[in-house]
Amino acid sequence: MTDDPYAFADSTWIDATPHHVYDVVSDVTRHGEWSEFTRACEWEDATGPVVGAHFTGHNSRPGRDWSTRSEVVVATPGREFAWEVRDGFVRWGFTMASEQGGTRLTENWQFLPPGRAWVRETFGEDGITLRVNDARTSIPATLERIKKVIEG
Repeated sequence: MTDDPYAFADSTWIDATPHHVYDVVSDVTRHGEWSEFTRACEWEDATGPVVGAHFTGHNSRPGRDWSTRSEVVVATPGREFAWEVRDGFVRWGFTMASEQGGTRLTENWQFLPPGRAWVRETFGEDGITLRVNDARTSIPATLERIKKVIEG
């Protein structure tokens, strides 16, 4: 955890190897299976997770639908998968660590200064609060859904 009000992380233990967990969470085409707001993703210029690859995410919440372009910034099998939304607006990622015969999966979120400035200008301070609260409530739910997907 961090004292940064614009960052949040949570984790869960999954009964699977770090490499298997990585294979699942780094397949962005599956993110709609567990994400609170992402409905679908597709690769733009790659067929899998490699640093520099881009993908488009299609998102939805009550009263609003939107799409974002993201770039993979870390793709280390069995250890970490991370991406930045809209050229550094938000950083999302997963880390995996071997633990007690399974994997400790941690999801990380960081609302970066360019993203905060754009949201503040576009949606006001309420937009900032909404995004921070969304991350803090959706990450634990997302992790539980990933756990269910992987463990069956």
